Amino acid sequence: QVQLAESGGGLVQAGASLRLTCAASAGSFSSYHVGWFRQAPGKEREFIAVRWSGGSSYYADSVKGRFTTTRDNSKNMVYLQMNSLKPEDTAVYYCAATTSRFALSASAYNDWGQGTQVTVSS
Repeated sequence: QVQLAESGGGLVQAGASLRLTCAASAGSFSSYHVGWFRQAPGKEREFIAVRWSGGSSYYADSVKGRFTTTRDNSKNMVYLQMNSLKPEDTAVYYCAATTSRFALSASAYNDWGQGTQVTVSS
């Protein structure tokens, strides 16, 4: 089991950048894939990115080219750099950890952070 905590959300204007941090407490964190999801009011939780344990990343089309996820296993940290933010990026952002290869689906994750609010004004 992995305990996760997100930070770094806030209120920004369209076009701005934010960096979210996901701090994990796990002895074998490097073996986990870490996914990023978001949920806007009245909408389902949406996959946006995954940082595979092997080091590569995969992004949803909605954020590709604007968002980048990286990780520092020595610090048990995963980051989501969000650039060129749009009002439609407004949501609660979550990080989650899994060892499942089906890491594009929220159902593959058992360990979730509490979420951090990102609000982008126009």
